Amino acid sequence: MIRVAIIGTGSIAETHIKAFLNFTTRCQIAALVDIHPEKAEEKKRRYGLAAKVYADHRAALNDGNFDLVAICAPPFAHAPITIDALNSGKHVLVEKPMATSLHECDAMIAAARANQRLLSVVAQNRYRTPMMKLEQIVAAGLIGKIVHAQIDSFWWRGRNYYDLWWRGTWEKEGGGCTLNHAVHQIDLFHWIVGMPKSLHAIIANVAHDNSEVEDFSTTVLFYENGGIGQINASLVHHGEPQQFLIQGARATVGVPWRVKASNQRENGFPEANPALENEIQARYDQLPELPHELHAGQVANVLGAIEGKEPLFIDGSAGRNTIELVTAIYASGFSGARVTLPLAPDHPMYTREGRLKHAPRFHEKTKSVERFADSAILVGAASEQKE
Repeated sequence: MIRVAIIGTGSIAETHIKAFLNFTTRCQIAALVDIHPEKAEEKKRRYGLAAKVYADHRAALNDGNFDLVAICAPPFAHAPITIDALNSGKHVLVEKPMATSLHECDAMIAAARANQRLLSVVAQNRYRTPMMKLEQIVAAGLIGKIVHAQIDSFWWRGRNYYDLWWRGTWEKEGGGCTLNHAVHQIDLFHWIVGMPKSLHAIIANVAHDNSEVEDFSTTVLFYENGGIGQINASLVHHGEPQQFLIQGARATVGVPWRVKASNQRENGFPEANPALENEIQARYDQLPELPHELHAGQVANVLGAIEGKEPLFIDGSAGRNTIELVTAIYASGFSGARVTLPLAPDHPMYTREGRLKHAPRFHEKTKSVERFADSAILVGAASEQKE
């Protein structure tokens, strides 16, 4: 039986609790940790957990009566808590974003390696059946060379969203919609399309005057094979439309699932290619459904990896790739220049301090509340990606 500690018991912790409760024959939630222990006590009562409550993660680690730590604290705390947990001999599943700098990511990966423990970074959207099928269709080469790919991370948040004490500052949140909302879409992008050779980005704050950080970014990515990518992130899109489209030389596929293929007419204009569309659709339909989706799917894999039954699917290196892309987007957005990847340790934005030094303060954060009475996390139109 794998014993689990959850550090940070805010809204996202409920998602983790529900995910772990899918596997009660394999794991048990043994500890809940929060700097506001009454929040942890409330979760314990609500879900009937036989868990010990702690007000400090170090106290929990000193007791150490668990094997796996799920970190659901704010982003600025991810790296120090992760490193403490790994150095205490625990496996770690850390929420997105992995950290607020590449320097922190590398320290986390080094701690996992030194202690021979597993480090997994939450990227639950890989565990949507349509997304897993999309990756396999692209990897099979059915659409040909990727010539253009676009992912839209479009959300809407009101001004009050940034009233929460740790949101809306570069110091505490580490960034805006690019880091904290588009992080999953960016993970999907580099997982399926790959890492670019360079990129050029624009970032802005167009609608949130209680926030230092960006609420909009758009990025063009350039690939060695001549392909082009686009990543769009926003907190100003009503209806929160989400999409991932991949244009291949032979066909287009995307999520929400779609497939379209064209042949050229004698004059270069398109005509439908139903034979290829049917071939791709048949392959898509033959691919299996996932037994568990989203956080539950990733938790199942982490448990299986700890048990030695399967390889870890999303590791620290995958999480680092996402932060490298985000860092490059910020470096380009701050400077207005194209940025080449990979980013070396001597890059001005490699450290958290470097990001803080170069980041623009779009507005001054003038209001701060400890918590909201309504703590619900609404995923909105992201559910469209299931289709």
